[in-house]
Amino acid sequence: MLILASQSPRRSELLRREGVEFTVVVKDTEEEHDATLPPQVLCARNAAAKAEAVAADYPQATVLGADTLVFIDGTPLGKPADEAEAVRMLMQLQGRTHCVCTAVAVILPGGERRDFADISYVTFRSLTEADVRHYMQLVNVMDKAGAYAIQEHGELIIESIEGDFDNIVGLPVTRLLEVLRG
Repeated sequence: MLILASQSPRRSELLRREGVEFTVVVKDTEEEHDATLPPQVLCARNAAAKAEAVAADYPQATVLGADTLVFIDGTPLGKPADEAEAVRMLMQLQGRTHCVCTAVAVILPGGERRDFADISYVTFRSLTEADVRHYMQLVNVMDKAGAYAIQEHGELIIESIEGDFDNIVGLPVTRLLEVLRG
C-alpha cells in the first residue's frame, strides 16, 4: 500500500496521471524555512518530517512525503500568507530566474528510507503589478509555493523553464517511479 503524506491536489493529480494507486494520510508537521540551508537540505528535512510522521502509524506501508519550495536569491518562498504577500512574491520573481526544489522521502515497510531532491529553474516574464493581479484573478495562488502554478495559465507569467516540469508542479514523478520500482 502506498500512502501519500501530502494534501497537495497537484501531487495527487500527478500520481493518478501515472496510474499509481495510493491513499492520502496527512499529519500535522512543522515545516522549516531556514534560508541558511541549501534548497535540497531544507526541502529534504520537510519531506522527511511529513513521511516520518505518517510512517510511524503505518509501518507496513510505503509512505511518500514531499516538499516543494521556490528559492530566489537563496531565500525560500513558501505559500503566501495573504494576497499582499502573494503580490510581493510574484513581483520579486518577475523578470528573473529562480530555483524550484522538490525533495521526496520514501519510507518503505520496515523503515528503509529513499530520499532525493530535484531542482528546476524557472524564468519569469517581465510583469507589471497589473499583470500579476490579472494572473491572481485566474489562479488561486494562496496554496502554492512562490504564489504561482506553472500548470495554470503559466504562459502569462513564465518565459522559460530548465528541468523537469512535474518537479515545478510539485512532484518529480519520473524519478519517483524509478525509486519506487528500485
